[in-house]
Amino acid sequence: MQHRTRRTGRTGRPPRLAREAILAAAQRILDEEGAENLSMRRLAKEMSSTPMALYHYVRDKDELLLLLLEEHAAKFPRPELPAEPRARLLAAAQVLHDILVDCPWIVEVLASDDLFAVSAMWIVENILDAAIESGMTPEGAVYAYRVIWYYTVGELTVRFNRERRLAHLDRPPHRDQITGLDPGEFPLITSLGPRWNELTVRDTHRRGLEAVVEGLLAQAA
Repeated sequence: MQHRTRRTGRTGRPPRLAREAILAAAQRILDEEGAENLSMRRLAKEMSSTPMALYHYVRDKDELLLLLLEEHAAKFPRPELPAEPRARLLAAAQVLHDILVDCPWIVEVLASDDLFAVSAMWIVENILDAAIESGMTPEGAVYAYRVIWYYTVGELTVRFNRERRLAHLDRPPHRDQITGLDPGEFPLITSLGPRWNELTVRDTHRRGLEAVVEGLLAQAA
């Protein structure tokens, strides 16, 4: 993972105002088109400018994303976490989820496992600390963090992709055809019938998180 330092614009034009305008335009693209469609060329077009002009204020797309990640993470309040290690581990992991749940583009960016926001590292620090206080070794605490991270990103990625796809479908989802499966071959699935869709799209993140944490603590013990 890497963290890049901010770069000051050239003298003669207010760099802070220029950078704020660049970030605002990039945020619009991320919200409307997703991270995969953000590029310096696309951003320049959005601002009626040129890519070379933007490079006076941001080094490249990665630095642009880092600035936006920092901006989002810095705005999120830091709740007071419980003192008891297991409760603190759960609470910190929940905060990690809550920071990401309203920003699909952040999940998409962070899933690359390359960029990170310094302003959000307090969450990771608390997860590691709570895991170690729960009896894990430092190496085991890092493993626990990674398991929680994979679970969180995986759950949100599936949710966001499902919502995005359903929003653009002009036909019933193929998963609705599950009721037409052969009961002889799939007795358990077909016995749930129309409830299958309802049960598989429920928001069960918290329940799953508790199961993950309990499993990690049991494994450490």
